[in-house]
Amino acid sequence: MVMRRKAFVKMMSGMLVVSLLAGCKSAAVNPSNSDRRSSSKQEVTKAQKQEQEQEPEVSLIDEKGNTLAERICVPKDYRRTKEKADSLGTFLRNYAVLPDQSPILLYDGNEKDSGNAACVFNMHLGKKDLQQCADSVIRVYAEYMRASGRENRILFHFVNGFACDWKSYKSGRRIGVNGNRVFWKGGGAASGSDASFESYLETVFSYASTLSLEKESKPVKTKDIRIGDIFIKGGSPGHVVMVVDTCEHNGKKAFLLAQGYMPAQQFHVLKNNAHEEDPWYYEDEVVYPFRTPEYTFYDKCLMRPEYLSKED
Repeated sequence: MVMRRKAFVKMMSGMLVVSLLAGCKSAAVNPSNSDRRSSSKQEVTKAQKQEQEQEPEVSLIDEKGNTLAERICVPKDYRRTKEKADSLGTFLRNYAVLPDQSPILLYDGNEKDSGNAACVFNMHLGKKDLQQCADSVIRVYAEYMRASGRENRILFHFVNGFACDWKSYKSGRRIGVNGNRVFWKGGGAASGSDASFESYLETVFSYASTLSLEKESKPVKTKDIRIGDIFIKGGSPGHVVMVVDTCEHNGKKAFLLAQGYMPAQQFHVLKNNAHEEDPWYYEDEVVYPFRTPEYTFYDKCLMRPEYLSKED
């Protein structure tokens, strides 16, 4: 595995040469020479100690990795949490990512002026300014449920509380809006195709937000954090970041965070500004205000969307 290094530490030490001219003449030890030898030994020992303490920081990014789990390695002594084969965690770990150092693209094809991505998901974005932060989280859950045979569970609420489910949409029903009232109406073609699925999600993105996502979620303690949980501040604008992987060591967890943002942009894993070569966030780092590269959450806001049953 090819790993990048943040710094390459070079330690150079000189060689102390003690010349004992006319050997027998030096049998009587010169105090000044003895002091110099003792001092030199102390300096070598100190240099060796510093060399041990200053081990080079190794990047946790594997440039050759093609999925989330392959691209981002776990910290030393940590192990990824166990996840069921059909779980959201396994789904996200196996999600394809774009080549290393890929820029974050906006919906219009322009590059985002930011270096905050540890890696970028190879996820559909669309050409409209719709798939922003909450919408990216909604897409993850929708794609997972569809891919894992849970299509009938795909349902998201609009800000006004209207329940928009994929089962109704793919049957040919469509959304009607009259003022603040939203209702189902006919007129669409029945289809469960990819194109129909994308049309359904665009409809959800148009009427859902961090406000509705927050209402669909319940608070979680940091020690219980798991893949799929979110840090969220509902509002206009608000923001949300999603836990997309977890690992643990001695009962303590670390996690990766990913986000979409405004304007609509590719879903990407965030760096952790506290340690540039290590994108993981550690359980003990979750103190408020909780800072991510582009947003600060000031109050406790770790939550779990209730899109899946407790068994999942």
